[in-house]
Amino acid sequence: MEPSASSPVSPVPSVAPRFDERLTAPRSWWVIAGLLGLSGGLVMFPLGTVPLLGGLIVAAVLAGAAVSSYGSARIRVVAGSLVAGDARIPVAALGAAEVLDAEEARAWRMHKADPRAFMLMRSYVPRAVRIEVTDPSDPTPYVYLSSREPEALVAALDAVRAGAQD
Repeated sequence: MEPSASSPVSPVPSVAPRFDERLTAPRSWWVIAGLLGLSGGLVMFPLGTVPLLGGLIVAAVLAGAAVSSYGSARIRVVAGSLVAGDARIPVAALGAAEVLDAEEARAWRMHKADPRAFMLMRSYVPRAVRIEVTDPSDPTPYVYLSSREPEALVAALDAVRAGAQD
């Protein structure tokens, strides 16, 4: 059924993310979690088969939950905001965004780092984005985000800024 000419069709505002990245843990961390599960089973080995299986399962589940929770960090640009982990920052409160190569990202994680900055770092992701915070009421000087696709993140932020100016 087609809408009649007399019924206006209102466009639904899009809330689809312009950028969405999940910083998942590398495969080697999952292998280590499996080995920790095996170690839990071996610790319980002298007590019998049932404790061995229980130790294996409990240790594997705990190690897997730890790896999964650490690797569940997300970075999104959605609805005019940058959402990084638990932080939600309006794009209007952000200034210039800078793509950092591996060397520059390492420097900003170490000797250039400001303890007041919001940092969502993952050591297994070599590149990053540094975004100035321009809100005068916010003491955070910048946001540092590890990203596998830093150019796409900066482009998404620029697109939101350009859309806000229209």
